[in-house]
Amino acid sequence: MTMGNTSAWTLPEDLLERIAGRAPRYDAENVFCAEDLDELRAAGWLRIGVPVERGGSGLGLAATAALQRRLAQAAPATALGLGMHQVWVQAARAVAARGGTFLQTVTDHAADDHLLAFGVSEPGNDAVLFDSSTTAEPDGDGGYRFTGTKVSTSLAPAWDVLSVFGKDTSGPEPRLVHGFVLRSDGDVEHLDDWDTLGMRATQSRTTRLHGVHVPADRIVRVLPVGPTADPLVFGVFAAFELLVASVYVGIASRALELAVAAVTARHDRDGVPRSQDPDVRRTVADLRSAVDAVSLQVASLARSVDEQDDLGARWFPLLVGTKARTVDTAQHVVDEALRLAGGSAYRSSSELARLARDVRAGQYHPSTRDSAARTIAAAELGPLA
Repeated sequence: MTMGNTSAWTLPEDLLERIAGRAPRYDAENVFCAEDLDELRAAGWLRIGVPVERGGSGLGLAATAALQRRLAQAAPATALGLGMHQVWVQAARAVAARGGTFLQTVTDHAADDHLLAFGVSEPGNDAVLFDSSTTAEPDGDGGYRFTGTKVSTSLAPAWDVLSVFGKDTSGPEPRLVHGFVLRSDGDVEHLDDWDTLGMRATQSRTTRLHGVHVPADRIVRVLPVGPTADPLVFGVFAAFELLVASVYVGIASRALELAVAAVTARHDRDGVPRSQDPDVRRTVADLRSAVDAVSLQVASLARSVDEQDDLGARWFPLLVGTKARTVDTAQHVVDEALRLAGGSAYRSSSELARLARDVRAGQYHPSTRDSAARTIAAAELGPLA
Protein backbone atom coordinates (compact mmCIF):
# COMPACT_ATOMS: atom_id res chain seq x y z
CA MET A 1 0.00 0.00 0.00
CA THR A 2 1.34 3.42 -0.92
CA MET A 3 0.56 6.56 1.00
CA GLY A 4 -1.14 9.70 -0.26
CA ASN A 5 -1.01 11.59 -3.52
CA THR A 6 2.21 12.57 -5.25
CA SER A 7 3.16 15.37 -7.58
CA ALA A 8 5.98 15.21 -10.09
CA TRP A 9 9.11 17.02 -8.91
CA THR A 10 12.50 17.09 -10.56
CA LEU A 11 15.85 18.72 -10.02
CA PRO A 12 16.14 21.32 -12.82
CA GLU A 13 19.23 20.77 -14.94
CA ASP A 14 20.29 24.43 -14.77
CA LEU A 15 20.11 24.27 -10.96
CA LEU A 16 22.21 21.10 -10.94
CA GLU A 17 24.80 22.82 -13.14
CA ARG A 18 25.07 25.72 -10.71
CA ILE A 19 25.34 23.34 -7.76
CA ALA A 20 28.06 21.34 -9.51
CA GLY A 21 29.88 24.55 -10.34
CA ARG A 22 30.00 25.62 -6.68
CA ALA A 23 31.13 22.25 -5.29
CA PRO A 24 34.88 22.76 -5.91
CA ARG A 25 34.85 26.11 -4.09
CA TYR A 26 32.96 24.76 -1.09
CA ASP A 27 35.50 21.95 -0.87
CA ALA A 28 38.57 24.15 -1.31
CA GLU A 29 37.38 26.81 1.15
CA ASN A 30 35.86 24.32 3.62
CA VAL A 31 32.56 26.23 3.82
CA PHE A 32 28.90 25.31 4.08
CA CYS A 33 26.83 24.93 0.90
CA ALA A 34 24.72 27.99 1.72
CA GLU A 35 23.88 29.00 -1.86
CA ASP A 36 22.88 25.44 -2.69
CA LEU A 37 20.51 25.41 0.28
CA ASP A 38 18.99 28.75 -0.70
CA GLU A 39 18.31 27.66 -4.28
CA LEU A 40 17.04 24.22 -3.35
CA ARG A 41 14.76 25.64 -0.67
CA ALA A 42 13.31 28.09 -3.21
CA ALA A 43 12.77 25.21 -5.64
CA GLY A 44 10.77 23.22 -3.05
CA TRP A 45 13.44 20.67 -2.13
CA LEU A 46 12.65 20.76 1.60
CA ARG A 47 9.01 19.89 0.85
CA ILE A 48 9.37 17.04 -1.64
CA GLY A 49 8.25 14.44 0.92
CA VAL A 50 5.49 16.58 2.42
CA PRO A 51 1.93 15.58 1.44
CA VAL A 52 0.53 17.39 -1.58
CA GLU A 53 -2.33 18.81 0.47
CA ARG A 54 0.28 20.50 2.70
CA GLY A 55 2.04 22.14 -0.25
CA GLY A 56 4.62 19.41 -0.88
CA SER A 57 5.17 16.86 -3.63
CA GLY A 58 4.28 13.78 -1.59
CA LEU A 59 7.32 11.81 -2.71
CA GLY A 60 8.12 8.57 -0.92
CA LEU A 61 11.47 7.08 -0.05
CA ALA A 62 12.15 5.51 -3.45
CA ALA A 63 11.55 8.75 -5.35
CA THR A 64 13.54 10.75 -2.80
CA ALA A 65 16.43 8.29 -3.02
CA ALA A 66 16.50 8.71 -6.81
CA LEU A 67 16.70 12.50 -6.39
CA GLN A 68 19.44 12.12 -3.76
CA ARG A 69 21.46 10.07 -6.23
CA ARG A 70 21.05 12.73 -8.92
CA LEU A 71 22.03 15.55 -6.56
CA ALA A 72 25.07 13.58 -5.39
CA GLN A 73 26.27 13.25 -8.97
CA ALA A 74 26.50 17.05 -9.01
CA ALA A 75 27.71 17.68 -5.44
CA PRO A 76 28.10 14.77 -3.00
CA ALA A 77 28.58 16.89 0.12
CA THR A 78 25.50 18.98 -0.61
CA ALA A 79 23.46 15.82 -1.14
CA LEU A 80 24.76 14.20 2.04
CA GLY A 81 24.23 17.25 4.24
CA LEU A 82 20.82 18.31 2.96
CA GLY A 83 19.85 14.65 2.81
CA MET A 84 19.67 14.65 6.60
CA HIS A 85 16.57 16.83 6.29
CA GLN A 86 15.07 14.28 3.91
CA VAL A 87 15.84 11.47 6.38
CA TRP A 88 13.58 13.12 8.94
CA VAL A 89 10.85 13.82 6.39
CA GLN A 90 10.86 10.23 5.17
CA ALA A 91 10.99 8.88 8.73
CA ALA A 92 7.85 10.90 9.49
CA ARG A 93 6.26 9.59 6.34
CA ALA A 94 7.05 5.98 7.29
CA VAL A 95 5.66 6.47 10.81
CA ALA A 96 2.46 8.07 9.47
CA ALA A 97 1.99 5.29 6.90
CA ARG A 98 2.07 2.78 9.76
CA GLY A 99 -0.50 4.63 11.84
CA GLY A 100 1.73 6.82 14.02
CA THR A 101 1.23 10.56 14.57
CA PHE A 102 4.11 11.43 16.90
CA LEU A 103 6.32 12.80 14.10
CA GLN A 104 3.64 15.13 12.72
CA THR A 105 5.79 18.02 13.96
CA VAL A 106 8.45 17.00 11.43
CA THR A 107 5.99 17.22 8.55
CA ASP A 108 4.73 20.57 9.85
CA HIS A 109 8.24 22.02 9.96
CA ALA A 110 9.12 20.72 6.50
CA ALA A 111 5.86 22.14 5.10
CA ASP A 112 7.04 25.54 6.36
CA ASP A 113 10.43 25.10 4.63
CA HIS A 114 12.25 24.70 7.97
CA LEU A 115 15.53 22.80 7.71
CA LEU A 116 15.73 19.72 9.96
CA ALA A 117 18.98 18.19 11.20
CA PHE A 118 20.19 15.36 13.44
CA GLY A 119 21.82 15.68 16.85
CA VAL A 120 22.28 11.96 17.44
CA SER A 121 25.89 10.78 17.07
CA GLU A 122 28.10 11.01 20.15
CA PRO A 123 31.84 10.47 20.63
CA GLY A 124 32.51 6.83 21.50
CA ASN A 125 28.85 5.78 21.29
CA ASP A 126 28.62 2.87 18.85
CA ALA A 127 25.09 2.07 20.04
CA VAL A 128 23.82 5.15 18.11
CA LEU A 129 20.00 5.19 18.65
CA PHE A 130 20.04 2.46 21.29
CA ASP A 131 21.86 4.34 24.05
CA SER A 132 23.12 7.84 24.81
CA SER A 133 25.78 9.58 26.84
CA THR A 134 23.75 12.81 26.77
CA THR A 135 21.72 13.46 29.91
CA ALA A 136 18.01 14.23 29.69
CA GLU A 137 16.85 15.83 32.93
CA PRO A 138 13.06 16.00 33.39
CA ASP A 139 11.64 19.45 34.13
CA GLY A 140 8.61 18.12 36.01
CA ASP A 141 6.15 19.23 33.31
CA GLY A 142 6.86 16.59 30.65
CA GLY A 143 9.81 18.43 29.12
CA TYR A 144 13.54 17.84 29.48
CA ARG A 145 16.87 19.65 29.60
CA PHE A 146 19.57 18.05 27.47
CA THR A 147 23.28 18.24 28.30
CA GLY A 148 25.99 16.54 26.30
CA THR A 149 28.17 16.51 23.21
CA LYS A 150 27.06 15.47 19.73
CA VAL A 151 29.37 14.91 16.77
CA SER A 152 28.87 14.94 13.00
CA THR A 153 25.94 17.35 13.29
CA SER A 154 25.24 18.00 9.62
CA LEU A 155 23.91 21.41 8.61
CA ALA A 156 25.30 22.96 11.78
CA PRO A 157 25.44 26.52 10.38
CA ALA A 158 21.92 26.47 8.96
CA TRP A 159 19.42 24.14 10.66
CA ASP A 160 16.14 25.54 11.94
CA VAL A 161 15.15 22.43 13.91
CA LEU A 162 17.60 19.99 15.52
CA SER A 163 16.66 16.56 16.79
CA VAL A 164 18.22 15.65 20.14
CA PHE A 165 18.07 12.60 22.31
CA GLY A 166 19.50 11.71 25.67
CA LYS A 167 19.12 9.35 28.62
CA ASP A 168 16.83 10.00 31.58
CA THR A 169 18.14 8.10 34.60
CA SER A 170 15.79 9.65 37.16
CA GLY A 171 13.37 6.71 37.26
CA PRO A 172 13.70 3.03 38.15
CA GLU A 173 14.74 2.19 34.57
CA PRO A 174 16.78 4.46 32.27
CA ARG A 175 14.88 5.78 29.27
CA LEU A 176 15.90 7.39 25.98
CA VAL A 177 14.15 10.68 25.29
CA HIS A 178 13.75 12.10 21.78
CA GLY A 179 12.80 15.72 21.10
CA PHE A 180 13.38 18.74 18.88
CA VAL A 181 15.28 21.95 19.55
CA LEU A 182 14.59 25.21 17.72
CA ARG A 183 17.45 27.48 16.69
CA SER A 184 15.88 30.22 18.80
CA ASP A 185 16.07 28.11 21.98
CA GLY A 186 19.73 28.92 22.59
CA ASP A 187 21.99 26.81 24.81
CA VAL A 188 23.31 24.99 21.73
CA GLU A 189 26.94 25.59 20.75
CA HIS A 190 28.53 24.52 17.46
CA LEU A 191 32.32 24.31 17.35
CA ASP A 192 34.06 25.48 14.20
CA ASP A 193 35.95 22.18 13.95
CA TRP A 194 34.90 20.63 10.62
CA ASP A 195 38.21 20.26 8.75
CA THR A 196 37.99 16.85 7.11
CA LEU A 197 39.39 14.89 4.19
CA GLY A 198 36.14 15.10 2.26
CA MET A 199 32.44 15.97 2.43
CA ARG A 200 33.55 19.39 3.62
CA ALA A 201 30.48 21.38 2.55
CA THR A 202 28.27 19.50 5.03
CA GLN A 203 29.98 21.37 7.90
CA SER A 204 28.98 18.56 10.29
CA ARG A 205 30.38 20.24 13.35
CA THR A 206 30.62 19.12 16.97
CA THR A 207 27.62 20.33 18.96
CA ARG A 208 27.45 20.97 22.68
CA LEU A 209 24.10 21.00 24.44
CA HIS A 210 24.26 23.20 27.52
CA GLY A 211 21.07 22.18 29.31
CA VAL A 212 18.91 23.17 26.33
CA HIS A 213 15.25 22.99 27.30
CA VAL A 214 12.78 21.04 25.17
CA PRO A 215 9.18 21.51 26.37
CA ALA A 216 6.72 18.64 26.55
CA ASP A 217 5.06 19.48 23.23
CA ARG A 218 8.39 18.94 21.46
CA ILE A 219 9.19 15.60 23.12
CA VAL A 220 8.16 12.99 20.55
CA ARG A 221 9.23 9.63 21.98
CA VAL A 222 10.47 8.00 25.18
CA LEU A 223 11.93 4.51 24.68
CA PRO A 224 13.78 1.88 26.68
CA VAL A 225 17.56 1.65 26.37
CA GLY A 226 18.69 -1.01 23.92
CA PRO A 227 17.63 -2.36 20.52
CA THR A 228 13.98 -1.90 19.63
CA ALA A 229 11.83 -2.09 16.52
CA ASP A 230 9.84 0.97 17.58
CA PRO A 231 8.36 2.86 14.58
CA LEU A 232 10.63 5.85 15.30
CA VAL A 233 13.75 3.68 15.16
CA PHE A 234 12.57 1.85 12.06
CA GLY A 235 11.59 5.04 10.25
CA VAL A 236 14.85 6.84 10.98
CA PHE A 237 16.97 3.77 10.35
CA ALA A 238 15.38 2.88 7.01
CA ALA A 239 15.46 6.44 5.68
CA PHE A 240 19.01 7.09 6.90
CA GLU A 241 20.56 3.89 5.54
CA LEU A 242 18.93 4.15 2.12
CA LEU A 243 19.26 7.90 1.56
CA VAL A 244 22.91 7.82 2.61
CA ALA A 245 23.46 4.81 0.35
CA SER A 246 21.88 6.79 -2.50
CA VAL A 247 24.55 9.48 -2.13
CA TYR A 248 27.26 6.87 -2.65
CA VAL A 249 25.44 5.39 -5.63
CA GLY A 250 25.52 8.91 -7.06
CA ILE A 251 29.26 9.21 -6.41
CA ALA A 252 29.92 5.87 -8.09
CA SER A 253 27.75 6.83 -11.07
CA ARG A 254 29.57 10.13 -11.54
CA ALA A 255 33.00 8.48 -11.21
CA LEU A 256 32.06 6.01 -13.93
CA GLU A 257 30.89 8.87 -16.19
CA LEU A 258 34.21 10.63 -15.73
CA ALA A 259 36.18 7.44 -16.38
CA VAL A 260 34.28 6.76 -19.61
CA ALA A 261 34.88 10.33 -20.79
CA ALA A 262 38.59 10.04 -19.97
CA VAL A 263 39.23 6.77 -21.79
CA THR A 264 37.23 7.97 -24.78
CA ALA A 265 39.30 11.16 -25.04
CA ARG A 266 42.74 9.58 -24.44
CA HIS A 267 44.71 7.94 -27.26
CA ASP A 268 47.80 5.78 -27.35
CA ARG A 269 50.91 6.60 -29.41
CA ASP A 270 49.30 5.13 -32.51
CA GLY A 271 46.22 7.32 -32.14
CA VAL A 272 43.95 4.50 -30.97
CA PRO A 273 41.47 5.56 -28.24
CA ARG A 274 41.97 3.87 -24.90
CA SER A 275 38.33 2.90 -25.10
CA GLN A 276 39.41 0.26 -27.65
CA ASP A 277 41.72 -1.45 -25.17
CA PRO A 278 40.16 -4.81 -24.16
CA ASP A 279 41.36 -4.46 -20.56
CA VAL A 280 39.84 -1.00 -20.29
CA ARG A 281 36.57 -2.23 -21.76
CA ARG A 282 36.40 -5.12 -19.31
CA THR A 283 37.04 -2.78 -16.38
CA VAL A 284 34.33 -0.36 -17.53
CA ALA A 285 31.89 -3.24 -17.95
CA ASP A 286 32.66 -4.51 -14.44
CA LEU A 287 32.21 -1.04 -12.97
CA ARG A 288 28.88 -0.53 -14.74
CA SER A 289 27.64 -3.88 -13.44
CA ALA A 290 28.71 -2.97 -9.90
CA VAL A 291 26.95 0.41 -10.01
CA ASP A 292 23.79 -1.14 -11.45
CA ALA A 293 23.74 -3.81 -8.74
CA VAL A 294 23.81 -1.42 -5.77
CA SER A 295 21.52 1.07 -7.48
CA LEU A 296 18.86 -1.60 -7.96
CA GLN A 297 19.28 -2.84 -4.38
CA VAL A 298 18.73 0.62 -2.91
CA ALA A 299 15.75 1.31 -5.17
CA SER A 300 14.12 -2.04 -4.42
CA LEU A 301 14.46 -1.76 -0.65
CA ALA A 302 13.21 1.85 -0.70
CA ARG A 303 10.11 0.69 -2.59
CA SER A 304 9.59 -1.99 0.06
CA VAL A 305 9.56 0.74 2.73
CA ASP A 306 7.06 2.79 0.72
CA GLU A 307 4.82 -0.21 0.07
CA GLN A 308 5.05 -1.44 3.67
CA ASP A 309 6.29 -4.88 2.70
CA ASP A 310 6.36 -7.28 5.62
CA LEU A 311 10.02 -8.26 5.76
CA GLY A 312 9.92 -8.92 9.49
CA ALA A 313 13.29 -9.72 11.03
CA ARG A 314 14.96 -9.34 7.65
CA TRP A 315 14.51 -5.56 7.62
CA PHE A 316 17.57 -4.56 9.64
CA PRO A 317 20.05 -7.02 8.03
CA LEU A 318 18.88 -5.90 4.59
CA LEU A 319 19.16 -2.20 5.44
CA VAL A 320 22.63 -2.36 6.98
CA GLY A 321 23.91 -4.75 4.33
CA THR A 322 22.72 -2.55 1.50
CA LYS A 323 24.29 0.56 2.97
CA ALA A 324 27.65 -1.11 3.72
CA ARG A 325 27.79 -2.86 0.36
CA THR A 326 26.98 0.36 -1.50
CA VAL A 327 29.75 2.30 0.25
CA ASP A 328 32.33 -0.41 -0.46
CA THR A 329 31.24 -0.60 -4.09
CA ALA A 330 31.39 3.17 -4.51
CA GLN A 331 34.93 3.33 -3.15
CA HIS A 332 36.03 0.53 -5.49
CA VAL A 333 34.43 2.26 -8.49
CA VAL A 334 36.08 5.59 -7.70
CA ASP A 335 39.49 3.98 -7.22
CA GLU A 336 39.21 2.13 -10.52
CA ALA A 337 37.98 5.28 -12.26
CA LEU A 338 41.10 7.10 -11.05
CA ARG A 339 43.26 4.36 -12.49
CA LEU A 340 41.47 4.44 -15.85
CA ALA A 341 41.56 8.22 -16.13
CA GLY A 342 45.33 8.40 -15.66
CA GLY A 343 47.65 10.83 -13.94
CA SER A 344 45.60 13.95 -14.62
CA ALA A 345 42.96 12.66 -12.20
CA TYR A 346 45.51 12.78 -9.40
CA ARG A 347 45.62 16.59 -9.46
CA SER A 348 43.89 18.19 -6.49
CA SER A 349 41.72 20.21 -8.88
CA SER A 350 40.37 17.04 -10.51
CA GLU A 351 36.75 16.15 -9.84
CA LEU A 352 37.74 12.51 -9.51
CA ALA A 353 40.26 13.44 -6.82
CA ARG A 354 37.49 15.19 -4.90
CA LEU A 355 35.22 12.18 -5.31
CA ALA A 356 38.05 9.96 -4.03
CA ARG A 357 38.08 12.00 -0.82
CA ASP A 358 34.31 12.33 -0.49
CA VAL A 359 33.64 8.62 -1.00
CA ARG A 360 35.79 7.67 1.99
CA ALA A 361 33.38 9.34 4.39
CA GLY A 362 30.94 6.50 3.75
CA GLN A 363 32.77 4.08 6.00
CA TYR A 364 32.11 6.32 9.02
CA HIS A 365 28.33 6.65 8.65
CA PRO A 366 26.27 4.15 10.62
CA SER A 367 26.07 1.31 9.95
CA THR A 368 29.75 0.61 9.47
CA ARG A 369 30.95 -2.51 7.72
CA ASP A 370 31.76 -4.23 11.03
CA SER A 371 28.45 -3.23 12.60
CA ALA A 372 26.56 -4.43 9.54
CA ALA A 373 28.39 -7.77 9.63
CA ARG A 374 27.46 -8.26 13.29
CA THR A 375 23.80 -7.55 12.55
CA ILE A 376 23.71 -9.93 9.59
CA ALA A 377 25.59 -12.67 11.48
CA ALA A 378 23.21 -12.41 14.43
CA ALA A 379 20.25 -12.74 12.07
CA GLU A 380 21.71 -15.89 10.53
CA LEU A 381 23.39 -17.51 13.54
CA GLY A 382 21.63 -16.05 16.54
CA PRO A 383 23.19 -13.80 19.17
CA LEU A 384 26.65 -14.39 20.59
CA ALA A 385 26.74 -16.56 23.68
